[in-house]
Amino acid sequence: MADISLQVISENSASERRITPSWSISTLKAKLEPITGIPPSAQKLSLKTSTGSDAIPVEAADEDSTQLSRFPLAPFAELHVGDTRPPSARPNYTDTSGVDKYVMPEQEYEKKTDSVLAWKKAQKLGRFDPSAPSLEKARLEALEQEVRQRGIQVGKRCRVGGEDTRRGVVKYVGEVKDIPNGIGLWVGVQLDEPVGKNDGSIDGNRYWGEPSPMKHGVFVRPERVEIGDFPPMDDLEDMEEI
Repeated sequence: MADISLQVISENSASERRITPSWSISTLKAKLEPITGIPPSAQKLSLKTSTGSDAIPVEAADEDSTQLSRFPLAPFAELHVGDTRPPSARPNYTDTSGVDKYVMPEQEYEKKTDSVLAWKKAQKLGRFDPSAPSLEKARLEALEQEVRQRGIQVGKRCRVGGEDTRRGVVKYVGEVKDIPNGIGLWVGVQLDEPVGKNDGSIDGNRYWGEPSPMKHGVFVRPERVEIGDFPPMDDLEDMEEI
């Protein structure tokens, strides 16, 4: 009989393999060990020939002499390989926490001609753009101009993002190095209500106020801050109007 393609399925793998019907069950198990990681003595084989059909055990009293041709092999049938070992005795092939990861030295990476870095250099993108310094400078100047035009100063009342419920006081104007890719001016606002993202500090670096479990603080770009006569909202007054 010609070889037959089967779908070999185990807990940690699934692949198409060609099976020779003249093999014994023992021969098949030996060939399955490097594929599934399960030793022959712990393998429990079953064959599923079609959707919805019951799995047929692939076993015999004498597995050394019992050929696979005795079982209903069919092209692309599923050969399931179970592991009879207790879970604690099975190697965890998906846990990569203990595997040393290779990190290419930076000097070696810079010498490669087929890398993303080489492509950026060729296309003059990012920091390799000749106009990048002037563009960055223009961006920083635009943020500073926005602060001046909006009259943003520490101590001024404001609201954030045009939302009337997010009123507060400007507590900080300047750079926030703890924000990734956050070059330029930021405005730190202490909100009246605890609806912010921090308490005036980021990653342990404090920009205003005292440590607090309440999140009254938020850092936003100048264009999201509106300075004006925005006193704290009086919930009791709102209830009287209702």
